[in-house]
This record gives sequence, structure tokens and C-alpha cells, in this order.
Amino acid sequence: MNSMFKQLSRKFCTAAAHVPVMSKEVLHFLKPDVNQVILDMTFGAGGHSRRILESAPGIKLLALDRDPVACGYAKKISEEFPNQVIPLLGRFSEVPDLLKSNNIRQNSIDAILFDFGCSSMQFDTPTRGFSISHNGPLDMRMDGDRFPDDPTAADVLAVATEEDLYKIIKVYGEEKKAKKIARTIVEARYLFKNLMTTQDLADLVDSVFDDEIRLDKLQRPSHNATKTFQALRIFVNNELNEINYGLLIAHKYLKLGGRIVTLTFHSLEDTIVKRHLLGNVIAYTANPLPLKFSSHHSTAGDSIVKDVMECNWMSLVKHVVVPKYEEIEDNPRSRSAKLRAAVRIR
Repeated sequence: MNSMFKQLSRKFCTAAAHVPVMSKEVLHFLKPDVNQVILDMTFGAGGHSRRILESAPGIKLLALDRDPVACGYAKKISEEFPNQVIPLLGRFSEVPDLLKSNNIRQNSIDAILFDFGCSSMQFDTPTRGFSISHNGPLDMRMDGDRFPDDPTAADVLAVATEEDLYKIIKVYGEEKKAKKIARTIVEARYLFKNLMTTQDLADLVDSVFDDEIRLDKLQRPSHNATKTFQALRIFVNNELNEINYGLLIAHKYLKLGGRIVTLTFHSLEDTIVKRHLLGNVIAYTANPLPLKFSSHHSTAGDSIVKDVMECNWMSLVKHVVVPKYEEIEDNPRSRSAKLRAAVRIR
């Protein structure tokens, strides 16, 4: 870890900047118990993990995060709970090797928690480049400097074609004005205007909207560049593929009867989770097609239908769980959260 990340790690070890979303509901569905092995796949600032460790004695917590700052905080909590916390630094796609190196076998974990998306400490640190409201370099890499050759958001904006930019912003940001935004970004290159900071990008995207004002779910003014920032962040960090892979890992490493709890913050994340928990997975990938079957299908399709219909999960919730009004008032960042929970049955 370089000096910047060491400094940030010390900062967040002394005062956690993250308020865990729906912590009571998470504990209710996760049901942590004495001496269980629990994997927090998205440790962040450790808000959920701390509550898990305090809920029952002897819990062994595997604290994973791809962010070196978060991993530093996990190491600090491991000092508070001796011999109970194993900090793990890596992406979901690195988990099998990390677990193997710690002698964690498949079908041996009691519960797994996912809290997808950015953590508050990433948004609140200008040098990370995630936030519209804090000016800083357009970085957005959740891994920090672990993979120095990986492109930053600024790198993507500097070299991607107009067509690629349109697809990124349209698909990952679900932005209606994606085409116009992509064209404006490319036109800025011809004017030798490099987009190097979050303020540069926010102002450029805002110029596309004229006097339009968008509102969030709390009917508060929302910046016009919010969806573009989301799209770039998801693309830079390969988030959706990582989520898909993480859910496959959950199935492999949970015991039969083991529990999974997920927190998602936008529809793209939630759709992948929902499809996995419904068994709508083909060739190890969340199936993009809905589960609709005609009574007249070919024999060749029988095996595909069978694979999809053999769900590995039993849902613990009839409908997706959302934060209570009081929590949204106290913590506005929870407003988009959706909780799903299930038990592994195959």
C-alpha cells in the first residue's frame, strides 16, 4: 500500500465513515450463531461485520474487500476481535485462491453477506474520484493502485470511441441521453479539453441538459451526471461480472442450509442477484431472458429448461426488503437499497 492509502486507512480506522444499511434486517436474515464461519464479501468500513461479530461469541469472520483502505480497516478490527477476523484483500474473482490459502474448503461457510456498490468512504474521499460533490482526479478504481495498469475513468474517457462510450453510459448508467453525452465527450477531445477531474466531467455532462433538473427518490435535486458517473464506475471495476462470479462462489462455498444476504443499490445489481436466486442461470451466467416458458417447446430445449428450473436457492423473503422511512431520513444513502436473502438447498 502506498503512503496515500496508509494515511486513508488510519483515518477510517479511527472513525468509521460508513453507516451500515439495514443492519437489523441483515442480522435477522443472516442469523449469525455461536462459532459460525461467516464471509463478508464486501467489508467496506466494517459496519455490518462489527455487528455480526458482536451478535454471538466465537464467530470466525472472513473479511473480504478489493479496496486496500478497507482491508486496512479489517486488520484493525481483527485486533479488537483476536483470532476471529481474517482480512482478505481481493476481488470476488480472487476469492477461491484467497480461501484456499486460508484452508477454507467448499461447502464449509455458514453465511455470506454482499453489500454491493461503492462504500461511503470511497465516495467521501476526493482523491478516489467517485463522487460528483467532491472534486478530485477521475480515477474510480476500487482496487486503488493494486493493479496500476488497469485504466482509470479518465483513461476510458480519453480513448474510448463514441459508440463504446454510448454503450457504457446507456447500459451501465441507464441514461436516456447517453448518445448526446457520448458525442459531447468526443467533441471535447477535438477541442483539446482533457477530462481529468470529477468536476470536469460533471460540468461537461451537465451542459448537455440545459436547464433540466432531475430529482432523486426523496424528491431532492440530483446531479445530471449521476448516471454517467455510475456507468463509468461499473465499467472501470467490471462490477457486474464480478457480482455474477461472486454469487457463483457463494453457492460453492456455503454449506447446505447456509444463508446468503445481498444488498443492492441499483437495478442492474438487483437483476443479477434476482436471477441467480431464482435459478435463472445458464452456463454460469445470469440469464438475460426472463423465465417464461411455453407449453410447446422442442426436445432440444428440454435440458436448458431443466437447468434453469433447478434452482439452488430457497428465498427467505416473499418480496424484496427496502429500508424503513426512518432509516432513509437518517441515512439518505440507503434510499435505493434492496435486500434479498436465501438459503442454499442444493
